[in-house]
Amino acid sequence: MATGTNTLWDRFLAPIVRSFIDEEALQRFDRSVDWEAEVDRLHDSTLVYPDYYRSQNFHGIRGGYLTSGAAVSYDPITGYVLPPNETWVRQSAIEAITVRPRRILDLGCGTGSQTLMLKRAFPQAETIGLDFSPYMLFMGEYKAKNAGLEIGWRHGSAENTGFADRSFDLIALALVFHETPTEISQAILRECYRLLSPGGEVIVLDGNQQALRQTDWLTEVFEEPYIKEYSAGNVADWMRQAGFAAVTTRDFWWIHQVTRGVKPSAGSSPEVAETPDIADFDLGALAT
Repeated sequence: MATGTNTLWDRFLAPIVRSFIDEEALQRFDRSVDWEAEVDRLHDSTLVYPDYYRSQNFHGIRGGYLTSGAAVSYDPITGYVLPPNETWVRQSAIEAITVRPRRILDLGCGTGSQTLMLKRAFPQAETIGLDFSPYMLFMGEYKAKNAGLEIGWRHGSAENTGFADRSFDLIALALVFHETPTEISQAILRECYRLLSPGGEVIVLDGNQQALRQTDWLTEVFEEPYIKEYSAGNVADWMRQAGFAAVTTRDFWWIHQVTRGVKPSAGSSPEVAETPDIADFDLGALAT
């Protein structure tokens, strides 16, 4: 995992995390995969990577997520840098779901950690994970096969998926928006609105925007090109602008947030079941 040289991650956290990770085992796994064949199998040749994705080094990794090294190292590293516990954080998004979905889409699914949890939570639902990186999709597919879970994997763009209108009951996005420009995050939510059937839900798990604004050093830990732009925004407002109703935001362990929105049914009020956003509360007081 090659990083920059000026981030807090490279100077302090990377050495600590590396002390807990068997890098030789990761390298052996990396060498055991015929990446060219696997990427060719999963890759959509018609897909054009936008500049915001292909030109950035997410997490300070050269080449971003379009490398095998990023795909192989993502899970071991995330397990140590998503406090207090990656599974607990991801479960907070699962617990926000109120629908009983028949068809689930996990956008920006990465290596499929959230996708697998969604499938386990709703085993009867058809579940699909979509991501820009075929390398990450391979890891998701590999994990699903080992877990005995039937999940579909799609190489594609979250803002222009190509799926039919009203074809999903639940859409999840975990740790995606802090890695996209605001205009792209808003475009993704508009796509979610198009894809959801009336009464369907969108669930967004990501960094707590107010906490990031109040604790600026958190935005410096990793080399994330869009995190400051993300922290200045408001996912709940973006959802409302996309047409979602009953929008709520809840924090988890102060530095994470889960935002939920519902696509209104015909004739329903857009403010039905509206509850306050976490932005209405003083997170600074919670941190003391």
